[in-house]
Amino acid sequence: MTARSQRYIDLDLHYGARNYAPLPVVIERGKGVFVWDVEGRRYFDMLSAYSALNQGHCHPRITAAAKKQIGRLTLTSRAFHNPLMGLFLKKICELTDQPKAILMNSGAEAVETAIKVMRLWGYRRKDIRPNQAEIIVARHNFHGRTTTIVGFSSDPDSYDGFGPATPGFVPVNYGSIEDLEAAITERTCGVLLEPIQGEAGVLIPPDGYLRRVRDVCSRRGVLLCVDEIQTGLGRTGKMFAVDHEGVRPDLITLGKALSGGFYPISAVAGRMDVLGLFTPGTHGSTFGGNPLACAIGLAALNVISREKLPARAAKLGEFFVKRLKTLDDPRIREVRGRGLLVALEFKDPGAKSFCKALLGNGLLAKDTHQTTVRFAPPLIITQPQLEAAFGIIKKTLASF
Repeated sequence: MTARSQRYIDLDLHYGARNYAPLPVVIERGKGVFVWDVEGRRYFDMLSAYSALNQGHCHPRITAAAKKQIGRLTLTSRAFHNPLMGLFLKKICELTDQPKAILMNSGAEAVETAIKVMRLWGYRRKDIRPNQAEIIVARHNFHGRTTTIVGFSSDPDSYDGFGPATPGFVPVNYGSIEDLEAAITERTCGVLLEPIQGEAGVLIPPDGYLRRVRDVCSRRGVLLCVDEIQTGLGRTGKMFAVDHEGVRPDLITLGKALSGGFYPISAVAGRMDVLGLFTPGTHGSTFGGNPLACAIGLAALNVISREKLPARAAKLGEFFVKRLKTLDDPRIREVRGRGLLVALEFKDPGAKSFCKALLGNGLLAKDTHQTTVRFAPPLIITQPQLEAAFGIIKKTLASF
């Protein structure tokens, strides 16, 4: 590492809280599937900011929309209307096949919004006793970093030291329909699930699980909320991961690629009788639905549709997984994935060291839970580029 890179890193470490452990690289510029560090060295970006960059770095259509709007109007607050919010809401509703949507900023805010409205529905529509509503969640989930959300996490790094945990959440084993049904009581207002557990290591539930969850929720009078913040908007080879099983949830949370990596934008879309329960004063956000966010979000969604990114992810994901499965190495436990959300899992801890080795060879990826490397390149990547990235992975593994 050069003195220039070290200087930037030292500033971060000196003035910033140590809530992340980034790889030792200082990224200065990005375009498409590539980024460049402050020394001018190019890297494949195989993380896409945890799937926020499905459209690639600095997509020209989104860039143009942002530049046009940023010089015109950026914020009104929700005290007034703006001409873009309704258009953006309409686009989200059409895409999710839901009649209502609400706009926030971060993914965690979207999940918090969904939690609030599920509880509200439980009290107003299901007549659950005040302050008794429960939401069923899956073990090993990742839905964000707020105090409420980390309270129902299974990861000690997320919850340890931040208690007391917010009551009202019931954990069950991910993938077990029997556990889910047994956990439902007269106090249950909703079920909150990731269709694929990304942060847990790209854990894909058994075939038919999501469809059976939908059936149980419908039969027992419980809301189903799916968190598609990481898996949605084309990442898994469909517009949404639940589309692989033809499931229509009652609520769906979106974020990350909703802005193409330009700006924090999130949303919850859902049923009229659920989101319609919000009234003025019950929920809000100063920046949620601002005109700059809406202009960027409209452009980001148009790119996904026009460039057929879900279909690209399906085709290229199948190719990439097949290539990774040719790696003949006894240290590898499993290669798994759906679309371009792919995991390479080692039998023993060492994923972080492998990611550092990949960095040295010009490819950026990030480990999760010590044994798993998650690969999630921008969906605009080409097959030759993916083949070149695979070559780096193969070469790095051979010398690792």
